[in-house]
Amino acid sequence: MQARSAPALIGWLSLAQLISWGSVFYGYSLLLEPVERELGLSRAETSLAFSLALLAEGLLAWPVGRLIDRGHERAVMTGGSLVLGACLLLHSAVDSQASFYLAWLGLGVGLSGTLYPPAFAVVIRRYPHNFRRAIIVMTFLGGLASTVFMPLTAWLIASLGWRQALWPLAALHLLVCAPIHALMLRGAPPPAAPHPTAPHAPLRRHLLSAPYLLVGVFIVLLMGVTAALPAHMVSLLRSYALPEQGVIAVTAAIGVLQVAGRALLYFFEHHMDLHRVNRLIPCLIPLGLLALLLAPLAGALQMAVVLLFVVVYGMGNGMLTIVKGTAVAEYVSREQAASLNGALGLPMALGRAAAPWLLGLMWTPTGAYTSGLVLMLALALIGVLALVLAQRLARRPGL
Repeated sequence: MQARSAPALIGWLSLAQLISWGSVFYGYSLLLEPVERELGLSRAETSLAFSLALLAEGLLAWPVGRLIDRGHERAVMTGGSLVLGACLLLHSAVDSQASFYLAWLGLGVGLSGTLYPPAFAVVIRRYPHNFRRAIIVMTFLGGLASTVFMPLTAWLIASLGWRQALWPLAALHLLVCAPIHALMLRGAPPPAAPHPTAPHAPLRRHLLSAPYLLVGVFIVLLMGVTAALPAHMVSLLRSYALPEQGVIAVTAAIGVLQVAGRALLYFFEHHMDLHRVNRLIPCLIPLGLLALLLAPLAGALQMAVVLLFVVVYGMGNGMLTIVKGTAVAEYVSREQAASLNGALGLPMALGRAAAPWLLGLMWTPTGAYTSGLVLMLALALIGVLALVLAQRLARRPGL
């Protein structure tokens, strides 16, 4: 695809990202309680469905990455959108725990071909010399997913019931996202050939390098933490006795702040050291979690502390998407970024699947989510330290 079509490609992919994230990933938190009541499930049992989806998504990351590296991005992303539409329709008809889990396993398969990892891999392949800014632009619209779809899905559920609410969401994937991917991803670049004077390092060498392993720890832990919170955000805020409109408004505001964070990153990253920025951004996640933990202790200032969490975590999570999406390319290898990111599929799958389930498992009627949030805070801090060490090793002369 020629360079002049880059804005159109990025714009349409961004719209598909908004729909994929908003209707499935963020929509789950609104479905959790009504499905739990209707099927007679516990919080841990309901949380397991979301974990199974993340597990399926992560397990497919390696084959998806390899397919994209070989030029099959159009088939991967179009197929993913079709699977999401079909599985949302299946979800609307679930009548047992087994069928509920089956629907979310299928949704995980669809997400593996439609969310940021495959989209970022497409951008890195097509724009190898300007991929970071292209990715930031793509995430502007995608970052509004919760802002658009939290109130939209809440309104659909209130108006139609949770089952019928899934029908228009499914239609968006079948009638909007699938055509976008089928039409805009034509003409994929061929697989990259090694330069005759600078052959690629063997993939195995990168897989065993210390920078890659440490970047992997960072990505796995931070992805786990940021996957756990959206699944439980509505129930968590309700446990703080916030009014229902406030709960929806707070979760929707996170999307706006994600975009605000990315806008700041876009305009100011050339005025700051890239590696310093990559170190500072992830620190906002544990700071946000700390504010969320302190909110119940703040008394009359509770809402102010919750809003502080929304600002810090929302902006941090928005910019963190860029850091996670480009860390392997920045500190390990640009030429084999899709395959190397795909190789993290199993650990990412385990981390992202375990985190929402653990948060649900650690929930208690009296303590709510406090213990689980402490665990998420510890994991986030470990991830930040791993990235800092990876940077130091990758930038050391001779490595």
